[in-house]
Amino acid sequence: MARFGLPALLCTLAVLCAALLAAEPKPKSCSEVRRLYVSKGFNKNDAPTHEINEFFKELLENAEKSLNDMFVKTYGRLYMQNSELFKDLFGELKRYYVAGSVNLEEMLSDFWARLLERMFRLVNSQYHFTDEYLECVSKYTEQLKPFGDVPRKLKLQVTRAFVAARTFAQGLAVARDVVSKVSVVNPTAQCTHALLRMVYCSHCQGLVTVKPCYNYCSNIMRGCLAHQGDLDFEWNNFIDAMLMVAERLEGPFNIESVMDPIDVKISDAIMNMQENSVQVSQKVFQGCGPPKPLPAGRISRSISEGAFSARFRPYHPEERPTTAAGTSLDRLVTDVKEKLKEAKKFWSSLPSTVCNDERMAAGNGNEDGCWNGRGKSRYLFAVTGNGLANQGNNPEVQVDTSKTDMLILRQIMALRVMTSKMKNAYNGNDVDFFDISDESSGEGSGSGCEYQQCPSELEYNATDHSGKSASDKTGGTGARVGAQPYLLAVSCILFLVMQREWR
Repeated sequence: MARFGLPALLCTLAVLCAALLAAEPKPKSCSEVRRLYVSKGFNKNDAPTHEINEFFKELLENAEKSLNDMFVKTYGRLYMQNSELFKDLFGELKRYYVAGSVNLEEMLSDFWARLLERMFRLVNSQYHFTDEYLECVSKYTEQLKPFGDVPRKLKLQVTRAFVAARTFAQGLAVARDVVSKVSVVNPTAQCTHALLRMVYCSHCQGLVTVKPCYNYCSNIMRGCLAHQGDLDFEWNNFIDAMLMVAERLEGPFNIESVMDPIDVKISDAIMNMQENSVQVSQKVFQGCGPPKPLPAGRISRSISEGAFSARFRPYHPEERPTTAAGTSLDRLVTDVKEKLKEAKKFWSSLPSTVCNDERMAAGNGNEDGCWNGRGKSRYLFAVTGNGLANQGNNPEVQVDTSKTDMLILRQIMALRVMTSKMKNAYNGNDVDFFDISDESSGEGSGSGCEYQQCPSELEYNATDHSGKSASDKTGGTGARVGAQPYLLAVSCILFLVMQREWR
């Protein structure tokens, strides 16, 4: 965790989101990103060489292609004449994953009803069926179960798998956005003054090589990162919820395990309908009335002339196609889970992470020969706790504990709302989300106010990310302070420290 700073966390989340949410059709080179990543002191092996295509969409495309290829070989012309039914199925699944504007259960029920209409016409090709008659046929889908138990099982598996997959991807997007937005919270004037005193004031006493005391550094960092520390509680709940949903991706509702054999499952359903076509037809005729025979010479060819005699080859899980992401879902999720576990308690440990850097402060074993802000001596003050409420007695950084940063509150709200959605997804309940097809900037998922109106009480005594009170904001003249690359407090600190070469 010592090297797992905010830039690393942001980069990690960006890479994970790219694997699940990227929209670019062609992979881009990550050479520039890798150079920047290495220049920050991180391992280049943690950054990909090329942008990773989106995993779930490619999984759907592979499943659709597999079904199309196998159905063409198995059912031939009969399938090609009805292929739009299956194209619509995958189109709706993709639309759900991207936009969420699909009721999966209704969509799947409609698919089986439409398939029953097509199949019923094929197995009774000697009759003429009107649209009204076929509509009556579809009403018997649930009662007669012409496709066996496949529709019920597949509905459960697809719904659970897609809800979990989409929720997990959305969770990664929210985490990325929260970290990205928090990274623009500027240090206050009091924080900047304390940092300068910690890093440079020892020079005035000729103590050029003396490093700041660890506890001295800790108090300054906890004061500077007071608002960020308030994220920790909701962040940890969020990480726990992400890990819960990850379990769904590894268990029986693994979307890869559900989608890979979907062609076999649908084929089994079709075969079941063929085998029970006589009984099904008789019951339908009793309920919907006897159909009208086709005139002589117009009787369709018997279904035996079709391609319903063959079954698909047996399905073997080890033959899963590998996506362009270069992995299967279980391996990808295992990797993501490890990174999520590392991110737990990130905000509360951030001050210690910074001060544990040997370039930043002296170790605990050098308590008497370090810079305490006044001289080369032991630092006597106690270390304050994390978060805004604990900074009232911070001896190094003056923090106004009555004013809460509005941007931080919005991220807390975003994490809280997303955590609730992930818990619902873990229990198999569908959830509403924003459209992930547009990765535009602006007020995205990290704002929190997108999901529901931010409570009005949050605006009272709150400050924005520039450190100004909401009541102090004016019409906006002049450029916003701190538009340089060192907006992030931690990056600003490390930048200052790296200018001073510890010997």
